[in-house]
Amino acid sequence: MSTNSRTTDLTIEPTDRPMREKGPDRLGLNIASIPAPLYLVLAGLVLAAAITGNLPDTMVVGFATTILLGGLFIWIGNLFPVVRDFGLPTILCTFAPATLAFLGLMPENLVTVVQNFIDGHGFLDFFVVGIIAGSILGMPRALLLKAGPRFAVPVVGCLIATFVLVGLIAALTGFGFIEGILFVAAPIMAGGLGVGALPMSEMYASATGGDSATFMGDLMSAVVMANVVCILIAGIYNGLGKRKKQLFIGFNGHGQLLRIKGRSDELTLPPKRDASSFIALGKGLLIAGSLFVFGNLMAAFLPGLHPYAWAIIAAAAVKIFGLLPQDVEDSTADWGDLIGAVLVPALLVGVSLTYIDITDVLASLSNPLFILLTICTVIIATLTSGVLGWLVKFNFVEASITPGLVMADTGGSGDVSVLSAANRMHLMPFAALTNRLGGALVLFVTSLIVPFLT
Repeated sequence: MSTNSRTTDLTIEPTDRPMREKGPDRLGLNIASIPAPLYLVLAGLVLAAAITGNLPDTMVVGFATTILLGGLFIWIGNLFPVVRDFGLPTILCTFAPATLAFLGLMPENLVTVVQNFIDGHGFLDFFVVGIIAGSILGMPRALLLKAGPRFAVPVVGCLIATFVLVGLIAALTGFGFIEGILFVAAPIMAGGLGVGALPMSEMYASATGGDSATFMGDLMSAVVMANVVCILIAGIYNGLGKRKKQLFIGFNGHGQLLRIKGRSDELTLPPKRDASSFIALGKGLLIAGSLFVFGNLMAAFLPGLHPYAWAIIAAAAVKIFGLLPQDVEDSTADWGDLIGAVLVPALLVGVSLTYIDITDVLASLSNPLFILLTICTVIIATLTSGVLGWLVKFNFVEASITPGLVMADTGGSGDVSVLSAANRMHLMPFAALTNRLGGALVLFVTSLIVPFLT
C-alpha cells in the first residue's frame, strides 16, 4: 500500500452538518446522511425491536436510535422552504419526539432506552464537554482574552433590566411586581432547572410556609415556554443572517463574536480543517474527557460551580497559558467539530424525550398573561443583552444569543437547541459559562427578593 493511500485510510473527510443539508438531500435522497432505502431498513429494525420490547438498553443502541430519529426530523424540517432557515428542523427535533411520546405513539421500550442514554449513560455530558473543549482550544488566544471579561457587562446588565422591566409590566397588568419577577423572570433567567425552578420552589415554599409542589407547575411552565420562544428567536436570527442584511454597523457578525479592531487571525475563528486523522480524534476525545474529570473533581471540593464551569475554566487556562502542544489543541478542536457535525440532532431528540414534558408546555398556554410575561422576559433579555454587548464591541446578534437567549433557555440542553437553531454551535463555551455563572447570580439575587413574597 502506498503512503498516500495509507494516509487516506487514516483520514476522516468532512461532512455537511445535518442541520443544513443542501440540494437533493432535502428532497429525500438521503436521511441522516445515508441513502433513504438503507435508512428505512435500519429504522425498521430499531422500530421492530422497540415494539417487541427487545431494544437493548445500552449506549451503542442509544446512539443508533437517537441518530435515526434525529435524522428523520431534520429531513422532514428541510422539506419546507423558507421556514427551514428559521429553525424548523431544530424545533421538530426538540418537540416532536416529546409530543409523540405524550400521545402514546412512541414505543415505551424506545423511550426508556433514549432516556437512559441521555441521563444514565451521560450522553449529554459527552456532547457538551466535547463542544466546550473543542471550541475553546480551537479558538484564537487573543479572541478568548478579549471576549471573556466583556461578558460581565451584558450578563449583569440584562439581568437587572429584565427583572425590573418584567416586574413593572407584571405590576401594570395586575400580575404583581414581585410575582412577575419570582414566578416568571427569575426561573427563566436562571438558565436551567437545576439552578432555577427546582431550588426556587424550595425557597418560595420556605418563605410562605407552603409546599414546593405548589410552585413547581408555574415555574416549570415559564421555563419550558421561554425555551420555545428562545428557539424561535434564534431561528429568526439565523434566517436574517442567511439574507446577509446589516441593519447597522455591528448588527450581525455571522458567527463572529467581537467587532473590535485587530489582526484578523487573532479576532476571528479560523476556518475548519478539511480533514482529521483517527488518531487526532482519539486525542481530542481524551482531552475532552480529562477536562470533564477535572471539572467534577473541582466541583466535589468547591461545589459553588458546576463541573461544566470548572471544565470551561480549565480549558481556558490551558489555552491562555499554552499548556498543550498545538497539534493536541487542533485534535481537540477536530473532536468538537465531529460532534457538532454528526450528533446535534441525536442530542436534541434525546433531550426531547428525557426532559420535555408536553403537559407543562400545554399548561403554559392556558394563561394569556403568563404567556405575555414569558415572551416579554425573553425579548427584554435578548435586546438588552444585544445592546449592552454592542456597547462593549460585541456584534449585536451574537451578544443577543449569548448571553441573552442562553440565559433564558433551559440550560445545557436549551443551549444546544438555541445555538443549533441560530447555527452558532461554536459559541457553546460562552453559552455554558454564561449559564453557570449567570444562573448562580440569578439564584443569589432571587434569594434576596424572596422575603418580599406574600
